[in-house]
Amino acid sequence: MTDLQPIRRALLSVSDKAGLIDLGKALSARGVELLSTGGSAKTLRDAGLDVRDVADVTGYPEMMDGRVKTLHPAVHGGLLALRNNDAHVAAMDEHNIGAIDLLVVNLYPFEAALARGAEYDEMIENIDIGGPAMIRAAAKNHAFVNVVVDVEDYDALLAELDANDGATTFAFRQTLAQTAYARTGAYDAAVSTWMAGAIGNAAPRRKAVAGTLAQTLRYGENPHQAAAFYTDGSDRPGVATAQQHQGKELSYNNINDTDAAFELVSEFAAKDGPAVAIIKHANPCGVARGATLAEAYQKAFECDQTSAFGGIIALNGELDAETAQAITGIFTEVVIAPSATDEAKGLFAAKKNLRLLTTGGLADPMAVSETIRQVSGGYLMQNKDNGHIAASDLKVVTKVQPSNAQIADMLFAWTVAKHVKSNAIVYAKDGQTVGVGAGQMSRLDSALIAATKSQRMADALGLPASLAKGAAVASDAFFPFADGLLEAAAAGASCVIQPGGSMRDDEVIAAADEAGLAMVFTGMRHFKH
Repeated sequence: MTDLQPIRRALLSVSDKAGLIDLGKALSARGVELLSTGGSAKTLRDAGLDVRDVADVTGYPEMMDGRVKTLHPAVHGGLLALRNNDAHVAAMDEHNIGAIDLLVVNLYPFEAALARGAEYDEMIENIDIGGPAMIRAAAKNHAFVNVVVDVEDYDALLAELDANDGATTFAFRQTLAQTAYARTGAYDAAVSTWMAGAIGNAAPRRKAVAGTLAQTLRYGENPHQAAAFYTDGSDRPGVATAQQHQGKELSYNNINDTDAAFELVSEFAAKDGPAVAIIKHANPCGVARGATLAEAYQKAFECDQTSAFGGIIALNGELDAETAQAITGIFTEVVIAPSATDEAKGLFAAKKNLRLLTTGGLADPMAVSETIRQVSGGYLMQNKDNGHIAASDLKVVTKVQPSNAQIADMLFAWTVAKHVKSNAIVYAKDGQTVGVGAGQMSRLDSALIAATKSQRMADALGLPASLAKGAAVASDAFFPFADGLLEAAAAGASCVIQPGGSMRDDEVIAAADEAGLAMVFTGMRHFKH
């Protein structure tokens, strides 16, 4: 094998016709013979190019609604034959098999059919067979054959041919082969994942996951860690699908925190009024609703002004100039919203390090999806926490009955607690978080931290009493002992929302009654590790 391999004959068979005519013209101009199938051949011929049908090469027409057209030795022999193996060359001569030096294939649009919710039979027809078979054959024989599976690689291929007088290097073919195997792997992963869902198998014996590189990152959580960002092909609004309008490239931590911020604010539908979430290290340091986004931002900011510095801000509506002006008052890493006015963009333009992302909509907090976390030697997979509690689901367990206003505050605090690292304690009042305790090993410590933050912020604002006075308190899981609840009562909380289910529920309920608190059970917990 020599490093350089010329391209004399190419097979082009694509579902996505973008760039096909230009590629065909460029290859033809370099003297490359073109083979093709079906719609690809018609597209090339309509552009005035000389194309030979694969059916002429195999001696068999396309049949069975196109299911069988390239599955033939004349095709696979041309892809798999080792050019430096005398026996292979002799077999090609004996059976009149011509070498195929370049394969350009992109697969049936299975993922697109899945995204639009196609029915079972249509999904089956969108499973490509001949394409993956050819891709794998060409990739295996990359010592001699080039395989291109992405439209994005057309220009790179032509540049390689220009640089090497119509040939490609071994290193280039290796890169193409790796991409090709990743593509067929991702394709098979999409098919197997869909089929597991279609047949109701929540935990199939074999599970494949795949992604497409969105960007390489400067580093990971720390400068000594390499990192990259991959997308899964879904169209869920969020950081992966957002448009970035300004600012430097997002970092690993930016992406993680922005995702957390937008998933939280998406819990608050725009039709129910403006809401803003401020996130720091994947935990909310302030969340609020308001009559306007500007008001909601100010209320969220006043929960913890210290932690908000250098944070991520997510909004559930269009970013306007008033809100943008308020946000520019402190250093902020990222702002993400469904949209932004031109005036708001203009105000942010002076903040060159501030990233502005727009998503086109909110994420559906009720949608079913999976989360994946790597552990040594494997992966943990689970359904995304789309649990939702309404007022009608609450069970009052204390002598004191909560008022409608308290129920509203408890449900608001409960929604925020779902997005706080466990153990989570959230104080909220009048649609505003007023204290957040996150990620502690003891629920009592989280309650203490949240209460301390409430008092500290009240002092900073010059208020006579802790922000927690009269607030609702949410706990993401049950109180195992009464101490955490008593700490909330000492901070001034008036009502409590928690899952219940502890062996000491009676003790905790008795403590709430003694403290004069109203308490409700949800029957659902929201651990977030």
